[in-house]
Amino acid sequence: MSSSTYKEATFSFISPSTDALVLRLSGDWMANGRLPDAEEIRQALSQQIPAPRIIFDVVGLGAWDSGLLIFLAKVFDICRGNGISVDSSGLPPGVCRLLELASPEKQRSGVTREKSPPSFLVRVADATLDFGRGFKDMLAFVGDATLSVLRMLRGKPGFRRSDLILILQETGAQALPIVSLISLLVGMILAFVAAIQLRMFGVQIYVADVVGIAMVRVMGAIMTGIIMAGRTGAAFAAQLGMMQVNEEIDALEVLGVSPVDFLVLPRLLALMLMMPLLCIYSDLMGVVGGLIVGVGMLDLGVIEYYHETVNAVSLTYFWIGLFHSFVFGVLVALAGCLRGLQCERNASAVGFAATSAVVTGIVSIVVATAIITLLCQVLGI
Repeated sequence: MSSSTYKEATFSFISPSTDALVLRLSGDWMANGRLPDAEEIRQALSQQIPAPRIIFDVVGLGAWDSGLLIFLAKVFDICRGNGISVDSSGLPPGVCRLLELASPEKQRSGVTREKSPPSFLVRVADATLDFGRGFKDMLAFVGDATLSVLRMLRGKPGFRRSDLILILQETGAQALPIVSLISLLVGMILAFVAAIQLRMFGVQIYVADVVGIAMVRVMGAIMTGIIMAGRTGAAFAAQLGMMQVNEEIDALEVLGVSPVDFLVLPRLLALMLMMPLLCIYSDLMGVVGGLIVGVGMLDLGVIEYYHETVNAVSLTYFWIGLFHSFVFGVLVALAGCLRGLQCERNASAVGFAATSAVVTGIVSIVVATAIITLLCQVLGI
């Protein structure tokens, strides 16, 4: 319908009774047509006998669009300002629904409405269900990773050798500076704490025993695991999370490539190989930190400190520490990759995945340490 065929939009007031005014709408109310000014309503109301409410007569109404809605919204505002109620039941159903959605009351209720907080039992139930789903997903992921390792052992690796070498470099050589600093400081702290008590009995030489046993048996592996959880685990989660956002993982599945074989397995192998090596290096740096304190503050000789450390630290402690580091490497890799693959498809979810990977990795390390320590106590080693 062209603008030339539109019927002119008009309105008029009828006063059939003293308790209501009838606003009659006629013609085609189109936004690109010639529409009456809503201010004419104000002038017309001032000339009418005051009435408590306004009703509508749309028998002569033709086509309409947003132009009618804008006009009626202004009419409603004028009536509210003059204390006149508006009965919109006479308007077309579509107009009534649109006006209701655009009404200030509807907008305010949508903005300010607050949901009542769920009860304690509801929160407990939701948390329990979420834990159950998360535990189920974790078991499924661990199973997929185990099957991927078995396929690799049968000579069917699903990843590129160049990817493994690159990840080995990222998780190994590039982690040496931070591992050196933290392990050195931890060794010095252990020596300071031990020296406070041992100096009272004049047996400062046993600082070498405390630092050596603590670092080699458990502390070197724990500190390395925590460092790798915050550094490498978060990196794994962020990398896989961005691939999830960019739909690269979906592309691998479409091509028939297993994401676990192609993405998770090389990262898992890299940490399984590099964590024991980093643990050995961390043990050495921790012992050096204790040596610095022993020689610099406790007046111990370098050779004397070295012999005391060698006599105190046994191969059993060394192998226990390596076993800790191997388990921690598996846990950190699985936590980072799991959170990355669970990432949702938005930018904020990537940050949440990285944070969740760090928390999951550190909690796993603490729990695993407690379990391994208890087993060693039971076995007497």
